[in-house]
Amino acid sequence: MQYRILGRTGLRVSEVGFGGAPAGLRNYLGAWEPSDPDASRQIEEAIGRAVEQGINYFDTAPGYGDGRSEEMFGRALRSHRDKVVLATKLKATSATGVRQSVERSLDRLQTDHLDLIQYHGGWYTEADVDHILKPNGVLAGMRALREEGLVRFIGFTTEGVNGAVSQLIATGEFDVLHVCYNLIFQHAYDPSRRAGVMYEAEARNMGIVVMRSLTSGTFQKWIHRLDPEFSTRVNLPRALLSFVLSNPFVDSAIVGMRSVEEVEANRAFADDLDARIDLDELHTRYVDASTV
Repeated sequence: MQYRILGRTGLRVSEVGFGGAPAGLRNYLGAWEPSDPDASRQIEEAIGRAVEQGINYFDTAPGYGDGRSEEMFGRALRSHRDKVVLATKLKATSATGVRQSVERSLDRLQTDHLDLIQYHGGWYTEADVDHILKPNGVLAGMRALREEGLVRFIGFTTEGVNGAVSQLIATGEFDVLHVCYNLIFQHAYDPSRRAGVMYEAEARNMGIVVMRSLTSGTFQKWIHRLDPEFSTRVNLPRALLSFVLSNPFVDSAIVGMRSVEEVEANRAFADDLDARIDLDELHTRYVDASTV
């Protein structure tokens, strides 16, 4: 397994992180019942195998099945807590709500501290930013927990890359940016213009974690409709994960996994350095006429 440093946190994290959404969400990306005891056992076995394979970054959220994902992670990681970086999320409207959410997460995750707590955001508006930054608001609550040692670092997640996200980055308050980035959603990183929220976060030495690394099945559905035999010629998970990991700003790419087989496959893809590409070269649009 390859590792990178998660920005100014200094944490050494695996390039592939284990994502908790598929564990706790019913029928997410396929038929799935998280309340089934067999489902829990399957997830916990996958997490155990991930630790054995060198994956040390685990990311979940209370919103993934009303705490079910956190409970699975808690049981599976209980005996490995000192070997892993554990991240979860929260949705709250006040400092008090932040504390209540984190205390419930600590209980479900069976730990006395979190390595990273993230505000669980989607597309932000200016009003959302004001809400997070207001006195006695979300940021104030996160800071207080960090000062107490209940959490080590703070961050936020975002599906979008608009000005509100840039405003949150510009505060300098957050240690980690967790952003949607993949082959079909590249807005966060434009190497041809040296622009995007990843560049803004990198300039502040924030850790950068990416979600939907394999496009949450969107690219796969499209390409199979265009060419049903495509996957017999190209290993799509390998290609999609290698694209994301070719980005030098990405510290860890989150992948949801439900089985030991998926864990072993994604670990192998991450170690396949021959599949990495030069993104600057890929985005070059003009050629040197003197060499043609």
